Amino acid sequence: MGKRSIIAVVDDSPVILKAARVALMDEYDIITLPSGQKLFHLLNESPIRPNLILLDVLMPEQDGYEVIDLLKQNSATRDIPVIFLTAKTDVENELHGLSLGAVDYLGKPFAPPLLKKRVALHLQMERQKTELLNLNTNLHMLVEQKTADISDLQKAILRTVGDMVEFRDDITGSHTARTVKLLEVFIEAVQGCGLYDQEMESWDIPLLLQSSQLHDVGKIGIPDAILRKPGTLTADEFEIIKKHTVIGEKIIARLQEEIKNSFFLEQARTIAVSHHEKWDGTGYPHGIAGADIPLSGRLMAFVDVYDALVSERTYKSPIPHQEALGAIKELDGIQFEPRLTTIFVNAADRYRRQATDAGMELLP
Repeated sequence: MGKRSIIAVVDDSPVILKAARVALMDEYDIITLPSGQKLFHLLNESPIRPNLILLDVLMPEQDGYEVIDLLKQNSATRDIPVIFLTAKTDVENELHGLSLGAVDYLGKPFAPPLLKKRVALHLQMERQKTELLNLNTNLHMLVEQKTADISDLQKAILRTVGDMVEFRDDITGSHTARTVKLLEVFIEAVQGCGLYDQEMESWDIPLLLQSSQLHDVGKIGIPDAILRKPGTLTADEFEIIKKHTVIGEKIIARLQEEIKNSFFLEQARTIAVSHHEKWDGTGYPHGIAGADIPLSGRLMAFVDVYDALVSERTYKSPIPHQEALGAIKELDGIQFEPRLTTIFVNAADRYRRQATDAGMELLP
């Protein structure tokens, strides 16, 4: 047998209190109280919480309207359903009581079967409301868990494919991991200047950073003899290297075909194909210019070039930090968007700190 519900009956009439107790005691635990003050004493001094309150309207000192108003102001009691008991059954008073939060009105003297029916109905409604709230909470938790699982899966896919590129092209020495950190710093700097606020507001920044790991994924399709060549590439070899952008786009497009809900790969695809385009239109693979180059690709271009300049390769020595910044400034308006160049250079000290934190010492 389930736990019995507790009904508090608040009325200054001993006759009504007794009648309510007799009518309801077989099915519920009944607490009778002669005033609103006694009800609040019970609520404040006792752990008992009624499941429903039968409340008289016309009581001395504190009437039922004042009592329900105080109940609804308190977060601990506002959800207890209140049924008014009153001899005042005109429409105006009934509407006033309902507007204060009462769930029902019952005229006095009441018929015991009607009282029992009304009480049972409202207790059932409260149980159903609680069950619905619990169901909504459980559904919300389930959705949150599923969302977290999907997010973890997306990150795992991006990280795994990014690691494949790093292992395949280990000649660049953790270039992928460093550019993610550098891009994060650069994006923060751009946001701090208020540039492209409207466009970047729609971005999922953590996902975009994860996506940037795939900017060189197309190198998987470049022959080892060219990708790992220790010396300077010939013109023909460089043309083959340039194809890593379109190869990367195709690889990610294929992933999108195979993976449900693959929208998270869209930024990865965009960055992969556009990060070697140039502001003046002389870049590759499509030779697009200016604002036609996706913003994420324009941002990636800065950190990609900067890291390549300051890092050691088997075919080159690193150049100093300041010299790398000078090289980027020389390409202002040619390879890079002028407004972004200014922001990138002004945030230079942050890149040095980021490199130091990553265990990489930059030349001055």
